[in-house]
Amino acid sequence: MDATVQARLDEFISRRGLRRTAQREVIVSEVFSKDEHFSADELFERVRTSAANTSRATVYRTLGLLVAAGLLREIDLGDEQTTYDPNFLDKPAHNHLVCIDCGRVVEFEDAQLENLTACMTRRLGFEPIRQSLKIEATCEQLRNQGRCANLIAARLSGKRLRKKR
Repeated sequence: MDATVQARLDEFISRRGLRRTAQREVIVSEVFSKDEHFSADELFERVRTSAANTSRATVYRTLGLLVAAGLLREIDLGDEQTTYDPNFLDKPAHNHLVCIDCGRVVEFEDAQLENLTACMTRRLGFEPIRQSLKIEATCEQLRNQGRCANLIAARLSGKRLRKKR
């Protein structure tokens, strides 16, 4: 985990009058061990067998704490599904493409989109701090071939998929 992240978390915890716990340390370490999106349930599965004996409630509380501290971004996928993005501190202007068929989340950056955002916000009297765009799309592989490896993997893992609209 990046030392800056740990320092910001320690300072935030201290301001809130909280303490560092073994469970929280395991969760935070796991959150920032990979540069990929995850759900709370996926994170719980990764940490539940740790020596710290971490509960699902502790995972949810720690995720809320990390979001409140500005260290983790919560992304609403719709249908009461949420994913978490641990790498927006390094890339504050990145966007997400969400497949409504298989639930896969793809990050992308685009200089033209950043320029458009900067021009638009300045024209309206604002200074852009960060930008995030979520595009919902359907899976081209599923449409063209009738199957999608991501959808199959999601179903096999028991991942709850979005309802079709």
